[in-house]
Amino acid sequence: MFEVSKLSNQKPRAARRRATVLAGIALAAAGLQAPAALAAAPDPVQRSVNGLVRDDGVPAALAAVTGRDGRSRDYTAGVGDLATGARVPRDGQVRIGSTTKAFTATVMLQLVGEGKVGLDQPVDTYLPGLLRGDGIDGRRITVRQLLQHTSGLPEYLTAIGNILADPHRFYEPRDLLDLALTRKADFAPGTKWEYSNTNYIVAGLLIEKVTGRPLGEEITTRIIDRLGLRHTYVPAPGELTLRGPHPEGYQREASDGPWRDVTELDPSVAWAAGELVSTNSDINHFFTALLSGKLLAPAELAQMRTTVPADKLGPGTRYGLGLMSQPLSCGGVFWGHGGDIPGYHTRGGVTDDGQAVSVTVTTIPDAATVQHVDTAVDTALCR
Repeated sequence: MFEVSKLSNQKPRAARRRATVLAGIALAAAGLQAPAALAAAPDPVQRSVNGLVRDDGVPAALAAVTGRDGRSRDYTAGVGDLATGARVPRDGQVRIGSTTKAFTATVMLQLVGEGKVGLDQPVDTYLPGLLRGDGIDGRRITVRQLLQHTSGLPEYLTAIGNILADPHRFYEPRDLLDLALTRKADFAPGTKWEYSNTNYIVAGLLIEKVTGRPLGEEITTRIIDRLGLRHTYVPAPGELTLRGPHPEGYQREASDGPWRDVTELDPSVAWAAGELVSTNSDINHFFTALLSGKLLAPAELAQMRTTVPADKLGPGTRYGLGLMSQPLSCGGVFWGHGGDIPGYHTRGGVTDDGQAVSVTVTTIPDAATVQHVDTAVDTALCR
């Protein structure tokens, strides 16, 4: 996922006290339905999102579930804005972090289908001389290895550190890559699997070189407009806020500390690896269309679904080309790609029989809450 290091909190003391009080009010408000009403709620998905607010203490949780018949239902819990007490907008816009990688990979595989890119061609075929460093050589790294995180390219976020120390800073893609190239390769290409956002920065640059167009335009034309994803977009350079109704995103430095509103953020720090904005229902629409063959020809979709073990992302998880599979408690797997970016954590995907779910909480949570989000996804797909 698109991850960040420990967050800073620069609020004055009075503002911190106010944020703490507001957070308490908000979480209490989320629990007004509990325990009797929530316990009696018949819908297991609603119980799941209620529990994420009531038991895990996230400011808000949103979900969308799409059935095999294409009908979608939205769920919310918590408070959308801790400062005002505003409700969580149904199917509100959120930053989707690394779910962006599935969009980037889809564009790349469309180019493969058009004969413009070869999956097993070295990066140097398209970007000669770009990847050079300690143990890093673009003549030995293939396009497939970029998309599957088997290139050995080091993580550029390690060099950035705390994104929220300067959340409005703009980064050019080459700035991000140059940060990565100051470090030694993690391993020889093709010998291991290790998640690195740097792979998708290079993939984005490659798409731009081959098409002669900005990556955002390619994603918009080839996927967003084609599928009619009305609430999904690539932020414009310097765009710090979300365009449509949305819950605010929050982080806190300590588990018992005050919430910090981190909604305003320059997503250029994530670019091809994690900058998109979308809604849970649009994410479901995207993955359903992708897995049903509406965006890729059968040969390219089969390549996307060819996976390697990625147990660091969870037991039984396997990673393909910008797409991962995860086991379900009721048998089988679902396909998707989660995402984290300051203020938002999203998980979900689609089963082979066409059920889809996307769940978001408005913070990057701790490990226990991450597991509870995963359980909410499993509950929705196995009910």
